[in-house]
Amino acid sequence: MNLNPIPKLKQFSADANRMLSISYKPGMNEFKRTLKIVLLGTIVLGIMGYIISIVVGIIV
Repeated sequence: MNLNPIPKLKQFSADANRMLSISYKPGMNEFKRTLKIVLLGTIVLGIMGYIISIVVGIIV
């Protein structure tokens, strides 16, 4: 059983550096598109929750 955390930390560091090297900052168009999708999903889930609470309130 290997209890030495150093190799795992080195591997994590290498993986994190690889991920950071291929990632990029999104442009304004991509950011706006993502924001619209997230807001739309939040609104849809909120409306569904509101409708479900109304239905449960009527049934109970």
